[in-house]
Amino acid sequence: MKNIFLFSILLSACTLANESTPVIKSLESPAQVSSAEPFLFTDINDQVFLSWIEKEDTINHFRFSRLENDRWTEPTTIASGSSWFVNWADYPMMAVNNQNYLAHYLARSGTGTYAYDVAMVSSLKGDEWSKPFLLNTDNREAEHGFVTILPYGDNFFVTWLDGRNTVMEGMEGDHHDGHQGAMSLRAAVIDVNGNRLNEWELDNKTCDCCQTTAVITSNGPVVVYRDRSDDEIRDMSIVRLVNNEWTKPTPVYKDQWKIAGCPVNGPRISGIKNSLVVAWFSAANDTARVNVSFSSNGGESFSKPVRIDEGETIGRVDIALLDGDRAMVSWMEGSKINARIVNKDGKLGNPIEVANSSSARSSGFPQMTKTGEKLIFAWTNDQEKNIKISSISISKL
Repeated sequence: MKNIFLFSILLSACTLANESTPVIKSLESPAQVSSAEPFLFTDINDQVFLSWIEKEDTINHFRFSRLENDRWTEPTTIASGSSWFVNWADYPMMAVNNQNYLAHYLARSGTGTYAYDVAMVSSLKGDEWSKPFLLNTDNREAEHGFVTILPYGDNFFVTWLDGRNTVMEGMEGDHHDGHQGAMSLRAAVIDVNGNRLNEWELDNKTCDCCQTTAVITSNGPVVVYRDRSDDEIRDMSIVRLVNNEWTKPTPVYKDQWKIAGCPVNGPRISGIKNSLVVAWFSAANDTARVNVSFSSNGGESFSKPVRIDEGETIGRVDIALLDGDRAMVSWMEGSKINARIVNKDGKLGNPIEVANSSSARSSGFPQMTKTGEKLIFAWTNDQEKNIKISSISISKL
């Protein structure tokens, strides 16, 4: 009788533990075989979109789908081509501003390995897409990419890394690290017809191939990116549009990571009005880590970073602000895609293993977005060469 009683207690404890463990729900993917480079986002109307690249022989197809009642709509083709620059870290993306759509991909501009432009296409309602037009207008056979696109008023805010200063006349296209000049950070405001309403150079020397990230605060756009000093310190910097003027680049935090090459590991930012949170990877002092820092004043200042990884991280972060005090951060811990809650007071939730992927470059950058009371995840399954998707209920966290 005593043993039965103890067994009942243990069974009850196991049940309670299971009830407190978040349920990861698998969602059927709209992407076909030979798909990769997912980009996942939620628009201003809380609609979730997924875009990706499908390869068919020598042709790349850039496609997207919408999530409706946990089912994806029939995929729509944005563009197709055989002369694209397809890269595991510099993936195409799109943004939706009510019924206006804007998307980009990378199109080769010359015979050099690193000669490519940012081609953009637009659409009303996402059905039929325009002919491509170039985001960068420098006419140089150089690197242009790592784009971020956001709705901004009735238009779109776009920021990107621009290599126009990295090459000399007659030497375009074959330089990467060690080229003539520095990669720069630029931004523009573009309408859905491709008209350029404003354009700025935000920083004239940045890291070469880490993703940019941006958010629209109550005050205006802010951009976070991996900077690059003359001494090869490559920490996160932020620039903000305040009263129609861009601030000078300032550190989010001084990790003091000195590295001679690009780590290909960009930051991610999320915000609600002027409450912001940034996640990033650093390996300063030969210690790989993922840091998270909060701001309550639109990026003017940030809290002391909280380390969230478990000691085996390779970065590839994403983050979603859940409310003014909490965020969900995702990152890769070796081959595992992990996620956990982090509070702005530094408290951490238990790590959740979302999926077991691969640390190979071909597994890409896992994606995460918030919609209502759910978090949606997407990633490339490197073994099956397709995209997997899952969801977690925030109320269960």
